[in-house]
Amino acid sequence: MILITGGLGFIGTHTTRALLDLGESCVLVQRRAATTPGHLPADRVFVEQADLADLKALLDVGRRHDITGIVHLAGSMPWPPGAHEPLEGARGALDTLFNVFEAAREWQVRRVGVASTIGVYGGVTAESPLPEDVPLPLTAGHPIPAFKKVGELISDHLAGTMGLDVVNYRIGAIWGPLGHTPSRFFGAPQLVHAAAAGTVPDLSTVIAGRRAGDGTDLCYVKDCGRAIALLQLADRLRHRTYNVASGRATTNGEVAAAIRRIVPDARVDLPEGRDAPPMWLDISRLRADTGYEPAYDTERAVADYLAWLRAGNPR
Repeated sequence: MILITGGLGFIGTHTTRALLDLGESCVLVQRRAATTPGHLPADRVFVEQADLADLKALLDVGRRHDITGIVHLAGSMPWPPGAHEPLEGARGALDTLFNVFEAAREWQVRRVGVASTIGVYGGVTAESPLPEDVPLPLTAGHPIPAFKKVGELISDHLAGTMGLDVVNYRIGAIWGPLGHTPSRFFGAPQLVHAAAAGTVPDLSTVIAGRRAGDGTDLCYVKDCGRAIALLQLADRLRHRTYNVASGRATTNGEVAAAIRRIVPDARVDLPEGRDAPPMWLDISRLRADTGYEPAYDTERAVADYLAWLRAGNPR
C-alpha cells in the first residue's frame, strides 16, 4: 500500500489513479478533513487527515495501514510565499520532509519518492535536452526551485545514511485536468480554458513566454502520474534522480494549432516569435528503467483537456 502526501491534489490524484491501474492500494494524506472521492474505489483508496508537521499524527497513519512505500508530493516548502515569518516558514517546510523520512524509517518502507521540479534547471546554460547529471547553479530566483534543490540534497544525504531507497522526481511543466489556472509559468492551461469558454486567453499572468514560439517541456498530467507510479513500483532503479517529463519542447503555437483543429473558431492568436529558446528534459533514464513512454501528444492532450472542461469541470 502506497502512501501519497498531497494525494488529493493535482498530480497526486492522477498518480493515485495510475497506481490503482497497476494493482496498488493507496493511502492519501490530507492536511484538512476530506472523504474518499466518489470516482475512486473505497476499498482500495483510504483518505487520512494528518498534518505532515505533526509527526505523531503521521506515524499514526502507519499504525492503521500497512504502508510499503511513500510518494511525497505535498511540497516541503514555504507556501504561499510571504504567508509565514521567513525563518518559521523555512523551518516548518523542512520539518515536513524530515517527518516523511522518520515515517519511512518507522514503517520500513521499500521506497520513498520525493517531488522536485524542472525549475531546478533555471540558470543552466547547457543545451536541451537537459540530463539529470548536468551541473545546477546554487542559486534560485523563486522559493519552489530553491527548496526543491535543498530537498534533493537532504534526500540524497538521508538515503545514504539511513539506507533508504529514495527517488527524486524532477517534474516538468504539468498541465491537464485539475491543474492550476491561470499558470504563472506557462500559457497552455489558459489557452485551453479560453477555447472551452469561447473567450480570449489572458496570458498576462505568465512570467515569461507569451509568444507563439515560446515553449517548455509540457507533460500531460496523466503521463506524469503514470511515470511516478512506474518509478515507485519498479523492481530496481539505477539512479536516485529522474526527469519526469515529456522529453520534448511544446510551444504555445503548437498548443494553439491543436486547439484550432478541434475548435476552429477558437480565439487563440498569439504574437509571433519567442522570448527565449525552449527548454526540455532528457527522459532517457526514465525510459530505460521503467519502460515509460508518453501516451499524450499535444493533440491528444488538448482533446482530453477540452472534453474534461466541456463536461462542466471548472479546472
